Amino acid sequence: MPAVDLRSDTVTKPTAAMRQAMATADVGDDVYGEDPTVRALEERVADLLGYEAALFVPTGTMANQVALRAHTRPGDEVICGREAHCWRHESGALAAISGVQTSVQADFTFSAAEVRAAYKGADPYVSPTTVVEVENTHNMGGGICWTREALDEVTAAAHALGMITHLDGARLWNAAIAQNTTEKALCKGFDSVSVCLSKGLGAPVGSVVAGSRDVIKRCHRFRKMHGGGMRQAGILAAAGLHALDHHRARLVHDHANAKALAEALANVKGLRVDLARVHTNIVMIDLDASSAITAEKVCAQAKPLGVLLGTAGARRVRAVTHLDVDRDGVLAAAKVIAQIVQSG
Repeated sequence: MPAVDLRSDTVTKPTAAMRQAMATADVGDDVYGEDPTVRALEERVADLLGYEAALFVPTGTMANQVALRAHTRPGDEVICGREAHCWRHESGALAAISGVQTSVQADFTFSAAEVRAAYKGADPYVSPTTVVEVENTHNMGGGICWTREALDEVTAAAHALGMITHLDGARLWNAAIAQNTTEKALCKGFDSVSVCLSKGLGAPVGSVVAGSRDVIKRCHRFRKMHGGGMRQAGILAAAGLHALDHHRARLVHDHANAKALAEALANVKGLRVDLARVHTNIVMIDLDASSAITAEKVCAQAKPLGVLLGTAGARRVRAVTHLDVDRDGVLAAAKVIAQIVQSG
């Protein structure tokens, strides 16, 4: 029996239809700007998000890093939320590649007042704060969505202070479905945005960064500098186009499955799930402090029982639903998790 893999929505396999789209893709040399399928994907994403231009890159890390590098100079500072992906999960690239430091806020989301309090202006003794980075949905925050009001207030405060705004929208598609709005509406107020095709949308590779033509021109140079120039990349871009056409609307099923998993665990002794924070496809399962079992042990014991899970701290288990896991799978996983936790 196949494992119920809830480690991440990055573990999905291309569907048969996606593989067919990849096999028949019209391709060319994208480094020369001659791949028609890559161009089609970039134009499609730019239009969906409401920007002048977009750039296809291999990974979400590269998308964030080329955008933030395009917006900053060495010695600048970026404001971001607690455990932001660009700070926690991108191998220190902001410091190592762009020479930029971060001002990490106390929570996953933050307010305009916190932006103003963190801002440092033209003072030769400090690192000038030049960018505000927002993550929507927030990966380590459990897939929570920012409200439209909070986004408006934060981006307005940043621009009033002369700063640039970047949106890490790796799972922006999930946020749009969860809030019954459009990706374009959620991008309002941001100077650039990155979106991922290989998470909830189920493509095997790729992200896209969008912004003004000038910003994307700078990102294109940095993509080349970072080794992200690909040749007949239309094979990969075709998967992204297929995902946009066929996998966005179905994200509602992943959200429903995440809610079902959370509800199945809500009354299990020895753990806690905050149902109010299950906005999309990520469920954070907190183990009681009094319990001897750790998140790592839960994952280790679940694996031979056919359930693969992730950790988000010593006492927090992370489960992510996606197109390769159905309702029966998540309910089976809930039983395994409950059994492990209750047996101690």
